[in-house]
Amino acid sequence: MSEPLKTTNHEVIRAWIEAREGRPAVARTSGKGAVLRVDFGEQEEDLQPVEWEEFFAILDGNDLAFVHQDITAEGLPSRFNKFVERG
Repeated sequence: MSEPLKTTNHEVIRAWIEAREGRPAVARTSGKGAVLRVDFGEQEEDLQPVEWEEFFAILDGNDLAFVHQDITAEGLPSRFNKFVERG
């Protein structure tokens, strides 16, 4: 199992998501905001697809970083990910 990695590099984030057949998405909030998510195709009503440009604008505009794991304990590609403060 690989340790979680933290990055703000757009190329690394996009490559990780696309390698797992994910797509950039958001869960819209009641105001103007949105919560970044990765859509792996599971049925989730609140997810809305977004273009990569909007996805990264939200990431950078909110000083977020992408935490992800590459490999599970079983040696398979991991889908573990979350968005955290850059600090």
